[in-house]
Amino acid sequence: MSVQTIEGRIATELEVGEAQVLAAVRMLDEGSTVPFIARYRKEITGGLDDTQLRTLEERLRYLRELDERKQTILESIERQGKLTDELKTRVTEAETKARLEDIYLPYKPKRRTKAMVAREAGLEPLADALLADPTLDPQETAAGYVDEDKGVADVAAALDGARAILIERFAEDADLIGELRERLWNTGRLVSKVRDGMKKTGAKFSDYFDFAEPFTSLPSHRILALNRGEREEVLTLTVSPDAEDPEPATTNPVLAKLNQAPTKINSAPSEYENVIARRFGISDQHRPADRWLQGVVGWAWRTKILVGLGIDVRIRLRQLAEDTAIDVFATGVKDVLMAAPAGTRATLGLDPGLRTGVKVAVVDATGKVVDTGVIYPHAPKNQWDESVATLAKLCAVHRVDLIAIGNGTASRETEKLAAQLIRKHPELELTKAVVSEAGASVYSASAYAAEELPELDVTLRGAVSIARRLQDPLAELVKIDPKSIGVGQYQHDLSEVALSRSLDAVVEDCVNAVGVDVNTASAPLLTRVSGITPGLAENIVRHRDQHGRFSTRTALLEVPRLGPKAYEQAAGFLRIRGGDEPLDGSAVHPESYEVVRKIQAAAGVDHDSLIGKPEVLQGLKPKEFVDEQFGLPTVTDIFAELEKPGRDPRPAFETAEFTDGVETLTDLVAGMILEGQVTNVAAFGAFVDIGVHQDGLVHISAMSKSFVSDPRDVAKTGDVVKVKVLEVDLERKRISLTMRLDDDQAPADGERKADAERKNNGRRSGPRNQQVGNKGKGRNGKPQQSRDRKPAPANTAMADALRRAGLG
Repeated sequence: MSVQTIEGRIATELEVGEAQVLAAVRMLDEGSTVPFIARYRKEITGGLDDTQLRTLEERLRYLRELDERKQTILESIERQGKLTDELKTRVTEAETKARLEDIYLPYKPKRRTKAMVAREAGLEPLADALLADPTLDPQETAAGYVDEDKGVADVAAALDGARAILIERFAEDADLIGELRERLWNTGRLVSKVRDGMKKTGAKFSDYFDFAEPFTSLPSHRILALNRGEREEVLTLTVSPDAEDPEPATTNPVLAKLNQAPTKINSAPSEYENVIARRFGISDQHRPADRWLQGVVGWAWRTKILVGLGIDVRIRLRQLAEDTAIDVFATGVKDVLMAAPAGTRATLGLDPGLRTGVKVAVVDATGKVVDTGVIYPHAPKNQWDESVATLAKLCAVHRVDLIAIGNGTASRETEKLAAQLIRKHPELELTKAVVSEAGASVYSASAYAAEELPELDVTLRGAVSIARRLQDPLAELVKIDPKSIGVGQYQHDLSEVALSRSLDAVVEDCVNAVGVDVNTASAPLLTRVSGITPGLAENIVRHRDQHGRFSTRTALLEVPRLGPKAYEQAAGFLRIRGGDEPLDGSAVHPESYEVVRKIQAAAGVDHDSLIGKPEVLQGLKPKEFVDEQFGLPTVTDIFAELEKPGRDPRPAFETAEFTDGVETLTDLVAGMILEGQVTNVAAFGAFVDIGVHQDGLVHISAMSKSFVSDPRDVAKTGDVVKVKVLEVDLERKRISLTMRLDDDQAPADGERKADAERKNNGRRSGPRNQQVGNKGKGRNGKPQQSRDRKPAPANTAMADALRRAGLG
């Protein structure tokens, strides 16, 4: 069997040609970025898109790490003098890290074991003899190996040593362990019990006090919640190898040793034990050694193999949960970054507060701070009229178009203030919008904010950030660690390296998809551009400050340390508005300008009559301009860009109008139809801000009249939607909403009862694709579970929706 190359394996997984993968790998190794390859090297990769390239990049990293590990293992075995051609082939053909470690286990240097001591005492021939010939009597055969000088005091000691040798042999059989691991994964369950005395202090984990669910149906959010409960010493988690195993085996090695007990010879062996027995030709034919060998199999399974496999399964569960949670987190970050920009319009930013006042900042159309202050419209000062007058004056002086209101404490009260300002001064033609202030405090206290706004107090910097993120969410939010944007859950439980790598890729893709105005971009924004390092970004800003605006893209080559390679990677994503070369404001790469000249000549027009004039291009065909360097995909992209130069892929800006008089939970009444804005989308539904300081949940089953497999097919973060209030739970501060505006009642009792039964039986309720990735938290980052032991009402639509989501 020939070993498939890394590129060949990735090609098979992506269902593309190996030549495509080879080309992409070569460019990645040469320093090209995914956005550059996806946009400007389509001919070379055969049109691999950014999603395929990101997957390729991840698999390439994994498989190269796997190859490095293989070499390390081969060298280790060779130093031991145990490397055979057959073993080398097995190592080389291993397709996963788990399989590779299974093969290496017998040769892996380890501390002295009972099996090692037994071999040194000369007991391996005894183990071999009894395994090979069960007609031998264990007691009589072992008597010949008693030797006090070697530490074998009696027959029992000899048989104990032989058993230790066989147990280690069974546990180090790679093929056997691989088979048992998959059987355990497909048939086992994770079981959770509350620890003694922890019911009250660990009430937030009450859903898991007596819980069991098959590994294959556990959604991401439950795995992470269970792990957290174990880590906080509220829950005890154990692995049950069978669906109905009454006594699951712990995955904690220490507890496993405490729970060890002699194998019950008279009890029927489990199917796992039967697999082990068949592997080594062990069966009960009433021969003298059969019972002893079956006891060894049972002991090996219960005290060693199951413990090891339990740890493997827990690791696998965590990895799957992390991968899903990271994917959902990354999707949420992308939605926030790609939210509609209000554009270059003077904006008033309000960072709401009660006792400390409302912080005010005015930024001009370019985002430059032109005025700041603090007003006190709310209690205890109640300077309402004075505050309206102050804001009116600021808006008039600076010709403000937009009012951005942070959605934190006192946001609804502050929005009411802005509404009165708009009503009282219609001549100002103001538009208000509530903006997520997640991460604003992180930005305010950051070193970059101190450098960017050194003259402002930390509290006022937050108001500036709120105003700017309404103008251009992407440009402002790249200044903040994406983990702080606030759209993910359990982020503190996830792998820091994996999460950061995934989110960085998302930010990079978003920035390059939109493009960056090089004459106004901040250093953090420039850093996310393909080919631009943090040092180069600082150099670009410094050069711009010293020499003025860049008039052409080629002028970037004058920036210190910005060489041809960085220019190649970055130029197409950098925009120069109103420069000397009109094409510099588009996504057409400078290397392709000659193609545009040919198109221009064929059309018989000048630049101004070509760019942004689709009617001029109608009579031309892209294939007529294909040459050896630029293929049809690139020329087609050029035509599209000429029709709409510098087009922004983000949606058009719109704002949600919160209903007057609906400001708190107590104002909500079932049946109300309200307008709101989607703040987060999870696998089980969407959270919607309706202006009452608590997001409502639209369960996936209430998002559309037709079946929905992915909530993001219906709604994305930032969308303005109409919803109807179904239920309000004041005690738990939970709101159940529906986007099906004709919904008017809770689900039928039969369906509710079935959901409850599935919950009690530890099985998933509803389709799995409605649960995987649910991180079980609200916008405040805390688990949306009861803080006390009182259950939600059993006959409410909200309780039913929460049960389906695994939260109720």
